[in-house]
Amino acid sequence: MNLFDSQRKDSSLPPFTVEYRNENAADQLAQHLAQRFLLKPYHDEIVILCIGTDRSTGDALGPLVGSKLKSRTHHLLHVYGTLEEPVHAMNLSEKLDEIRRTHPQALLIAIDACLGQFSNVGNINVADGPLKPGAGVKKDLPSVGTFHITGIVNVGGFMEYFVLQNTRLYVVMRMADIIASALFQAAVLHSGDPQRLGTASPE
Repeated sequence: MNLFDSQRKDSSLPPFTVEYRNENAADQLAQHLAQRFLLKPYHDEIVILCIGTDRSTGDALGPLVGSKLKSRTHHLLHVYGTLEEPVHAMNLSEKLDEIRRTHPQALLIAIDACLGQFSNVGNINVADGPLKPGAGVKKDLPSVGTFHITGIVNVGGFMEYFVLQNTRLYVVMRMADIIASALFQAAVLHSGDPQRLGTASPE
């Protein structure tokens, strides 16, 4: 089965949105992700591809999520893209080739920051199909993901590079906390060992 097949039927749920200021955002997102995990073939691995760079505050959402997950999930999730080893425009194709070789039957979840309308800033979105990274800043990069998670970190439509550089770090950090916590919770529940929820969580 093709890792990037947007027609794959194991994640056929409606789009999901939660605002980062919602005090129950992590739990609500975790419940939605757990439903998606239940729809995949059990033998499939789960790969999290966190796209972005710490050279830009707004674009650091992906690497922040990756770093928070990397040290906590162990065998539950395979994480690519961290603050130490980011996945970005320059190495995305190379990293996708590595994932294809190492995890050929994986459920691939792509995570990235994006820009949007003012009223939607702070929303965390989950949707079926591949993510088109770099579209907001006019980059032509490979589409990736069985489904994807995006965080709207700032307003789009003009001077995108400048906007990403001048995004509030607090907003990006809070969104990263929520996404990482939700993925961890969903992975633990899917593993059948819910006791682990009380022993560790992404920080």
